[in-house]
Amino acid sequence: MAKYLVTGGAGYVGSVVAAHLLEAGHTVTVLDDLDTGFARAVPGDAEFVDGGLGDAARVLDSSYDGVLHFAAHSRVGESVEQPEKYWRNNVGGTVELLAAMRAAGVRTLVFSSTAAVYGEPERTPITETDPAAPTSPYGASKLAVDHMIGGECRAHGLAAVSLRYFNVAGAYFAADGTAYGERHDPESHLIPLVLQVAQGRRPAISVYGDDYPTPDGTCVRDYIHVADLADAHLLALDRAAPGEHLVCNLGNGSGFSVREVVQTVRKVTGHEVTEQVAARRGGDPAVLVASAERAHRELGWQPRRAGLDEIVSDAWRFARHTERQRAPEATA
Repeated sequence: MAKYLVTGGAGYVGSVVAAHLLEAGHTVTVLDDLDTGFARAVPGDAEFVDGGLGDAARVLDSSYDGVLHFAAHSRVGESVEQPEKYWRNNVGGTVELLAAMRAAGVRTLVFSSTAAVYGEPERTPITETDPAAPTSPYGASKLAVDHMIGGECRAHGLAAVSLRYFNVAGAYFAADGTAYGERHDPESHLIPLVLQVAQGRRPAISVYGDDYPTPDGTCVRDYIHVADLADAHLLALDRAAPGEHLVCNLGNGSGFSVREVVQTVRKVTGHEVTEQVAARRGGDPAVLVASAERAHRELGWQPRRAGLDEIVSDAWRFARHTERQRAPEATA
C-alpha cells in the first residue's frame, strides 16, 4: 500500500477521492486551508493538515508515494472579476507544490484539470488534441498548470496525469456510512440547484435559453458521477510513468439537456420543479460532450454509473442527508 498527499481534500471531488484511497488501503494526508472546503468532509481516517499549497514543503517527505492535487479556486465568474486571485493560487500555488515535491523526491502527480481549458469548442465530442482556448482566467490558470506539469515531466522526470473533468455530479456513500457530496456556497452547478427547487429552498430554476440547436432547445452537457471520477484517479496513479505527462478527458461521452435534468429531478424526487426561461448567457455552447476514449485506452477506465437517474438519485440522497443535518440548527 502507498502513502498519498491530497491537496484540497476537504472539497467535493478531493474528499471523495481521499475516501476511495483509504478504502483501497492507502494512507492519506489531506492538505486544505478550508477556504472553500469543509472540515467535516475530510475522511475520518485521513490525517488533516490545515494549510495551503505553500505549506506542502512542511508536509511532504520521502515517505510519500505521490500527490493528488485538487486545491484550486474554481468559480468561473469570480475568476473574471478577480483574475489575480486565480493566478496567485492556482498557478503560483502549484509552482510551490512542484518545488516541494522535487525537494522531497516525490515523483508522481495526478492533477485535477478541467474541460474549461477548451473554451468554446469547434466540435463535439471534444478530444484532448482539440485546441485549448479557455475563455476565463479559471480555465487559463488550469491550462497554465498543465503546461507547467509537462515541463516538470520533461526536465525532472515527474510521472504525471492531468484529468480534465466535464460536469461532475452525484454523491458518494462510503462503506462506513459517511456521505460525500456538493456543499458549494454559493452553489452554481445545475443538478444541486434543481434539487434545491425540489426541496423548497429555491422558487424556480432558471433555464438560460430554450432556442439552441438541440433536441429540446436547451443546452446539453456531459455529466460524470463523482465516484466514477474517483475511480479514474486511482487508475491514473497506477498508469503514471516517469517523464511522461498524460492528459485525459473524463466524461460519459454522451450528454443530457437542461430540461432532461429537470425532468429527471421531478421523477426521482416526486416534487414539482418550476422552470423560468431566461435569456441565453454569453459564452454558453449548445453542446459540450467529452470523448473519453483516451481514458478508456490508457487508464482502463469505464464509467459505471453513467445513467442520469443514478447520478440525480445519489445527489438527492445527499441533499436530504444535509437537510437533516441542518434541521437541528434551524430549531435551536
